[in-house]
Amino acid sequence: MSGEIHGGHRARLKERYLNQGLDGFADHEALELLLTYAIPRADVNPLAHRLLERFGSFHAVLDAEVSELTEVAGVGESTALLLRLVREMNRRYLMDAREKRPKLADAEAAGRLFIPCFYGIREERVYAAFLDDELRLLRCRLLFEGGIDFAPMNVRRLVEAAIREKATGIILAHNHPAGQAIPSLEDREATLQIRSALEAVQIRLLDHIIVSGEEFVSMEECGHFRR
Repeated sequence: MSGEIHGGHRARLKERYLNQGLDGFADHEALELLLTYAIPRADVNPLAHRLLERFGSFHAVLDAEVSELTEVAGVGESTALLLRLVREMNRRYLMDAREKRPKLADAEAAGRLFIPCFYGIREERVYAAFLDDELRLLRCRLLFEGGIDFAPMNVRRLVEAAIREKATGIILAHNHPAGQAIPSLEDREATLQIRSALEAVQIRLLDHIIVSGEEFVSMEECGHFRR
């Protein structure tokens, strides 16, 4: 009997989603619907509530690490992986949904390009957008993880990547996961260093974008490109 009750509840949740989408769902109901695909035969409503109580919000549940999720009673590795995949799939979707070869003629366009790259990322990462003569995107790629450390080896890798992409201009971006989108002294010094290295091979460093959440700052607009 219990299985029939749970099965009926699951069917109603799915039918409700098909009819109206997620807009009318409370956070625990949306989470419950997702959990039905990881745990096929159980009442997942209490688990949805436990997750929200443990992490404090819907987005915090999806931002949690697999090791953190499995600390919650009832969450196995498969369930934790599904929850983690939602965030990663969303980030992949946002990155793929961008215009394939946008023109990055100003900081606003660059910010729109880079913000999805850092969606839900807790560690520092450095991305580069390689541009042609018309400032159109040739490729956006992850360069480094773990901070904006432009050691000689990393500078060489960046220059080699720019030459390989046949880029005439580059826009860098990195994130401040736990802080504000304000360039640090190290950010400014690294930017001038990498600009000098690119100038030696006649490639322009057009901007360096600092991202924190949905906010970003253009170092070029703030005057940090002045020597």
